[in-house]
Amino acid sequence: MKTPSVRNVLGQPSWRLANSAIEAFLTVQGGHLGPITFDRQGSKIQPMSVAPWYREKKVPGMPPIIDVLRGDFFCMPFGGNDTPYRGEQHPVHGETANAKWTCQSIQKSDGQTTLHARLKTKIRRGQVDKRITLVDAHPVVYQTHTISKMAGRMNMGHHAMVQFPDRPGSGLVATSRFVQGQVFLQREENPITDGYSSLKPAAEFDSLDSVPTLIGDTTDLSRYPARRGYEDIVMLTADPSLTFAWSAVTFPKERYAWFALKDPALLPQTVFWISNGGRHHAPWNSRHTNVMGIEEVCAYFHPGLAQSAKANPQNKAGHPTTIQLNAKKPTTLPYAFGVTRVPARFGHIQRIEQESPEGIVLIDTQGKSVRVPFDLNRIQNPSV
Repeated sequence: MKTPSVRNVLGQPSWRLANSAIEAFLTVQGGHLGPITFDRQGSKIQPMSVAPWYREKKVPGMPPIIDVLRGDFFCMPFGGNDTPYRGEQHPVHGETANAKWTCQSIQKSDGQTTLHARLKTKIRRGQVDKRITLVDAHPVVYQTHTISKMAGRMNMGHHAMVQFPDRPGSGLVATSRFVQGQVFLQREENPITDGYSSLKPAAEFDSLDSVPTLIGDTTDLSRYPARRGYEDIVMLTADPSLTFAWSAVTFPKERYAWFALKDPALLPQTVFWISNGGRHHAPWNSRHTNVMGIEEVCAYFHPGLAQSAKANPQNKAGHPTTIQLNAKKPTTLPYAFGVTRVPARFGHIQRIEQESPEGIVLIDTQGKSVRVPFDLNRIQNPSV
């Protein structure tokens, strides 16, 4: 088989995956999926972020994940992982987001294009197979990660980062039903270490538009960018009765929406990393702005595996924060995100519903709807 070629894209050796509508690049280092262009024959929508230091000299001691930081990547384990777990010391967001992947193949057949990459993990020995698929006429990037030859508890998930236009409230953020919303248990950033946060630690909320802040009022997380100069983390727990869960952002002026779908039984939590210039230390230097990580995970916030594996309020309430891996039975996690054009004055998305086996419909709060080709089998049946 011919070895897929590698090209330098925004400072990183990467493999290219494309069809007539979408072009995407996967970095060798860390397996970060980005940049990504949707509607590449038309308006060329690029909704995902790329860290602004991609052409700069690497800061000494900076982990590969920060050097590469872009688009979406798979975390296993998810989080900082400063605390060892049963003798394992994982890097931030795991080897899957830091180590070098190998590309097994890029294949085109039956109207779809699939890139297959593989990583053999060393800290907890095993294998992860990444498959990224583009389906003709679908404005969607479908992904699966299959973990094999590995046992034990593991937290994991996707770390998608959406770049918002530099205007207050340029994007309207929405999700499917959630049963709990909570701010991270402590300030995400602290002035002592050159960082600032704005939300009240551990505060609970049941609506994105009313979240407690440090100064005693509330703020609206459903409209972003906001709170320039601050860095915050919140977590939403999906309603487990949903057949699929979703997150979405509408950009009314740009006339498009970004959306992501998942199986809430596998990835019960959504972590919002609200990054708007609140980190003043290198390489961030207050310039990582207007980015929201919309991270679909099975985890207890973002400290890491040790905190997700032990008893915590989420798993005590029946919401898993780790997945039990079996060395003899591979585990596959499906996930997909896409972009669609929307009509004028299309607002916050209120519902995403299945319209047919090959389609979904996005419905805003005014009842306006947009139909999108989407194969839900790829979320609900990862063997597809």
